[in-house]
Amino acid sequence: MTDSSHGSGSSAHEVGGAAALRDRWHVALVAVRGGAPAPDPQPYADNLLARWAEPQRRYHTIAHLVAVLDRIDTLAGYAADADAVRLAAWFHDAVYRPDRSENEERSAALAERALPEAGVPAGVTAEVARLVRLTVTHDPADGDTNGEVLCDADLAVLAAPPKEYAAYAAQVREEYGFVPDDAFREGRAAVLRQLLGLPRLFRTPHGVARWEPRARQNLLTELELLSH
Repeated sequence: MTDSSHGSGSSAHEVGGAAALRDRWHVALVAVRGGAPAPDPQPYADNLLARWAEPQRRYHTIAHLVAVLDRIDTLAGYAADADAVRLAAWFHDAVYRPDRSENEERSAALAERALPEAGVPAGVTAEVARLVRLTVTHDPADGDTNGEVLCDADLAVLAAPPKEYAAYAAQVREEYGFVPDDAFREGRAAVLRQLLGLPRLFRTPHGVARWEPRARQNLLTELELLSH
């Protein structure tokens, strides 16, 4: 796997269980490879786990990866190809630098390089990369069930109970610690208003029914706090 991370990956043993995560990677990879001979999947999992454990991360960590994978499991019945969505989850924040704007594109490009090496067919690789790029907007087209599942899983933190949501917001602030307070409040408020302006935050039936109302309340509460 090219363009390897400089992170140590040590926190993989502390959050979610590295062995369990490698197993989840292996299951999804084998499912999309269709039994064809292919390289050992573990080095790819190890590389990705090292990326997710990089020191600049506070929210976009292995804990977030585990949470997104868990939510995909909850929503899997809505997806056309749940295993492609799971692989997209592994890559969607694999490249993450808070001070850069091209993280999703670089993460998608990483998937486009790594997955063919790992024996994934071209069509699945293209779908994974498309899904990763979709997380720029979290705005899947009608009928894009894979996109709906990934985006809902990624945004489900917005519907967390108030204490957990407050911890998420604090972690986001930590990741942007290099941004002055006034500029951060202005930028964060713009993001919240953009989200609140969407007709729906969630697209799957589960997300609409279970997550939408609480998420909107959390966003409104954070926006009010930022204005004080």
